[in-house]
Amino acid sequence: MLTEGRLIKEYKPRYNVAFRDDKRFLMLRADPEEPFPQFRVCRFARDDGALYFGPYVSSPATRSTLDFLEKHYGIRKCNPRVPDASTYRHCINDIIRFCMAPCVGKVGAEAYREIFNEACAFLRGERPAVLRELREKMKTASAGMDFEKAAVLRDTLQDLEKVVRQKARVVATPEMRSEEARRGVEELRKELCLGHSPRRIECFDVSNISGTFSVASLVCAENGMPAPAHYRRFRIRTVAGADDPGMIMEAVKRRYTRTVSEQGELPDLVIVDGGLTQLRAARAALGGLSLGEVPVVGLAKRLEEIYWNDPGEPLRLPADSRALLVIRRIRDEAHRFALDYHRRIRNRRMKESLLDDVPGIGETRKQKLLKHFGSVRRLAEATEEQIANVPGMGYEMARLVRQHLTLLRKGVK
Repeated sequence: MLTEGRLIKEYKPRYNVAFRDDKRFLMLRADPEEPFPQFRVCRFARDDGALYFGPYVSSPATRSTLDFLEKHYGIRKCNPRVPDASTYRHCINDIIRFCMAPCVGKVGAEAYREIFNEACAFLRGERPAVLRELREKMKTASAGMDFEKAAVLRDTLQDLEKVVRQKARVVATPEMRSEEARRGVEELRKELCLGHSPRRIECFDVSNISGTFSVASLVCAENGMPAPAHYRRFRIRTVAGADDPGMIMEAVKRRYTRTVSEQGELPDLVIVDGGLTQLRAARAALGGLSLGEVPVVGLAKRLEEIYWNDPGEPLRLPADSRALLVIRRIRDEAHRFALDYHRRIRNRRMKESLLDDVPGIGETRKQKLLKHFGSVRRLAEATEEQIANVPGMGYEMARLVRQHLTLLRKGVK
């Protein structure tokens, strides 16, 4: 249902009116940086370092869970960031035993935070004993003929079970992401036995369809964070067919030939998308440039194995390893960048090929038209007179071009 609601809001299907409003599913938010953290209902997760639990499909279940957390754990529900005695004078939650009352010192900050952490653990599904205890109370009430109380406990239990199945997530601030990346880079240094931390990492990937429209990408990360200003794209020139290692070798050779000639900064670590053959290709290219001292690793997709010791077994890091997370993010970014470039070239070539169907348009005239107008889309929007003014064309040829490219006005961009 969460996915359905997101897609309906995004695409707005004409006959599906459910979820068409601008509302979002409810979440529970808690800021662990507050002196006495509390839970609030919200609809948007922001980059503020807070804990967000959800989103939850059922709004009533979400609000019922919030009520349970405040009553069961004694979590405060007052508004002030730091409650004090004046807050206490206008509050009855302590009187009816729903609050630990940190405002008047009935519980210290450390003890309050321990209980708050227990409430968070419950929301993450890590305290099943709480649900079992509630279920036993329901059975006891039912056995004692107190059916009204049993029904309330049953409804509460059902709401809680709907909520605690979904895990919490932290929306990290840029500072938090940067610190996490820095730790991952340092962990990567230890795992690969590098002499110093790989501050600058560059990663290569290739993209092609059965060896056609072959391209390569280079992305760069500094201290584990993307550095788009140093991204580069390559059209593969010397490799024919689906030869990924050959394409990696060409891209690496071209990249660092230019780096050396311009006395640019060399990376502390090079990553290639692939296994042992891609690793050997990259090392061969660097060796040919007398850059064999630059560390190179290959990251294979299937099992996320890191090839770095040839010959030798690949390095297999735990799925939650910070080092693996850093290297995988950089590899995925290189893959995205390569696919984007490949898609753009493929689409451009497909549009250009439309000119091949125009009678009398050979390669020379096609290149003149593309050079003059810049793209097939602009050519399709041009008038006959503008086309006829291109050297080597004329009005008769312009008329034919206009007729054959009318379809571009109907959807080709």
